[in-house]
Amino acid sequence: MLTLDMIYTAKYKLGEVIRRTDIIHAPKLSENCDVYLKPENLQITGSFKVRGAYYKISQLSDKEKERGVIACSAGNHAQGVALAAARNGIRSLICLPDAAPISKVEATKSYGADICLVEGVYDDAYAKALQLRDEKGYTFIHPFDDELVIAGQGTIGLEMLGELPDVDAVVVPIGGGGLISGVAFAVKKLNPAVKVYGVQAKGAPSMLNSVMDGKIEKLDSVSTIADGIKVMEPGEHTFELCRQYVDGIVTVSDDEISSAILAMMEQQKLIAEGAGAVPVAAVMFDKIPELKGKKVLCLVSGGNIDVTILNRVIERGLITSGRTCLLNIELIDKPGQLKGVSRIIADLGANVISIHHERANEGSDINGCYLRIILETRNRSHIEQIYEALSKEGYKIVS
Repeated sequence: MLTLDMIYTAKYKLGEVIRRTDIIHAPKLSENCDVYLKPENLQITGSFKVRGAYYKISQLSDKEKERGVIACSAGNHAQGVALAAARNGIRSLICLPDAAPISKVEATKSYGADICLVEGVYDDAYAKALQLRDEKGYTFIHPFDDELVIAGQGTIGLEMLGELPDVDAVVVPIGGGGLISGVAFAVKKLNPAVKVYGVQAKGAPSMLNSVMDGKIEKLDSVSTIADGIKVMEPGEHTFELCRQYVDGIVTVSDDEISSAILAMMEQQKLIAEGAGAVPVAAVMFDKIPELKGKKVLCLVSGGNIDVTILNRVIERGLITSGRTCLLNIELIDKPGQLKGVSRIIADLGANVISIHHERANEGSDINGCYLRIILETRNRSHIEQIYEALSKEGYKIVS
């Protein structure tokens, strides 16, 4: 059984390896509540996962250590296990989905682990790890459904209340549920008045569906940029702990996640991966109405985002938050039309990134033309002002 004593023991043991991640005040992330961040993206290995992995491995018997350890992961648990195994002089083999970011694969190798890439998603890697455990006799280190791993993650809850004792609510990512199980347990045992909310990606709501239906359910498929929480089925321990200690679970879209990543980069100079950004996305897009006017602490669980997709994520974030805008304007092909459009855009303070002019297509006015403009804008209300001004001057905006 998970106990507070286990979490305090884990905290003592983790003192020899983890990095201090002080809470950051981030009031600009929401107009409706007072936001703080717990930046586990700055943790050693770039993720909270090292906490649970290290504590679990530190508690293995000599016989279990001799057999070596095996784990499955979308990337962050892999690095935690690899580091913990190396620090304890143990061999490690990590099964990773073949779509795991290259940066996470290479980082795991750098800590001394052997890698087994498995076709499919996390759950396929999980099945392969169990197969190899049975064939080779490895000691399996579960990424979330293990009470020692959960206790290690729960140390974050102790730190949250220690650093921000008057917090009203904490918002935590959910994949398999190990992180929120440990945090919620610690927080609720120490201060039951503090609310704990979980956030999943809209394309991977396994824990949300399971809790709503009162039984563990497995998704047919998962799809999200938040690879760290792309889990098809929650664990038995984590499901029960979430049912008992979590006050609510919401979901966010990939566009909302991208916007949160962008906001943290711009406003806090923090780089979060998709899974780490979901709590901020939930707060930014008011997915939890109960947070209005409250002091809220978002757990930024990791920062191991693949740089090869970062540009695409930023572009999505710019579009979703109204920082860029595409205008298609139907015009009469006569002198001065472009000048008129440009004047309106300039007067309202938008910046033209690119512009394309073409003759009208078949079926439209023979004297018509189309103007395609990509703008740099401040926000969605700024875009609406531009639309209104153009329409008022008689310009026809088409989709």
